[in-house]
Amino acid sequence: MTSVLDTAVDGIIVMDDEMRILVFNKACEKLFGYSAVEVVGSNVAVIMPPEYANHHDGYVERYLETGQERIIGIGREVLGMHRDGTIFPVELSVGEAHTPEGRQFIGIMRDVRSRKEVEKRLKDLQSQLVHMARISAMDEMGAAIAHELNQPLTAVMLYLQAVLRRRRNAAERGEPLDDRALEIIDKAVGEAERAGAIIQRMRQMVEKRDPQRRAVNMVELVDETMQLTRLGQGDSDVELRRENDADQIMIEVDPVQIQQVIVNLVRNALEAVRGAEDRWVRVAVRSGETRVLVEVADSGHGIADAQVDELFKAFSTGRKSGVGLGLAISRTIVQNHGGDLTVDPGGNGSGARFLLSLPHATQAAASQTTADQK
Repeated sequence: MTSVLDTAVDGIIVMDDEMRILVFNKACEKLFGYSAVEVVGSNVAVIMPPEYANHHDGYVERYLETGQERIIGIGREVLGMHRDGTIFPVELSVGEAHTPEGRQFIGIMRDVRSRKEVEKRLKDLQSQLVHMARISAMDEMGAAIAHELNQPLTAVMLYLQAVLRRRRNAAERGEPLDDRALEIIDKAVGEAERAGAIIQRMRQMVEKRDPQRRAVNMVELVDETMQLTRLGQGDSDVELRRENDADQIMIEVDPVQIQQVIVNLVRNALEAVRGAEDRWVRVAVRSGETRVLVEVADSGHGIADAQVDELFKAFSTGRKSGVGLGLAISRTIVQNHGGDLTVDPGGNGSGARFLLSLPHATQAAASQTTADQK
């Protein structure tokens, strides 16, 4: 039997009911750095990190007494320890057998380090794509945002020049600075703060950082996002409509990522109503029983049937500018938050309607806790 087990690709250990190693196949020798001669007869804890080894016998005793399964008969990812002290992830499944020699347990182990590295790389790439999509959006809005910044900064300069003139005139007459000059300074400060707020919103959108989820008011988040989206619209004749079920609808999200999704949806809607006779975009926030819903609708001509299937695919775009990542990344972001992004394509005189759904703050926190425990 040992010779047969030695042909297996996965590590296989056979133990008795006192967790003494009876069989340690060749794959296990390669995986853990011990020879079979060294470990047969030893407690299986020899290949476990200290935090696992300290509790392992207690888990087995509890199972033998109660039949309550933690790993036996279930399988899960655990940590193993190489002879040199290296700790690494192992996919472990344990079965039980009743033999003439007594109760025995068979553990089958697979090294998942390479899979973990691939998962980490994919996660890093996804993070880079999310960041690239934000940069792309800001790049497309760059000229318009520069114009928006120029307005308050120009106003600051003019206000301060006016103050200087009034100060010189007052000094020539030997008079103190009057109340009108102080009022002008207040206006200059206000314009400077407005310019600073624009820069801060841009910085939050483009900076590269790990996702940070927290409880936020979705109504306020959408309002702030609409302000960012309006940058560069100037005197646009598109009517931006807002609707809310309540003033406060709490949700557990990474606010910058969700803002990124809404900015993309609203900018797409603004693009869609160009050339329409009646030009409006509506953003509504509603609170369902278990979900918070954000609806972005427009008065455009809708989405052609041929485009609907390609809509959420990466690098697929019907726009003259852009790289086609917006909706693909947006759906990924939303799904990573436990929600979904869907579309009613409209047509026949109706515009498109995108529906962003996310779990309420309590459900989101519970979902995250469950995910962390897996």
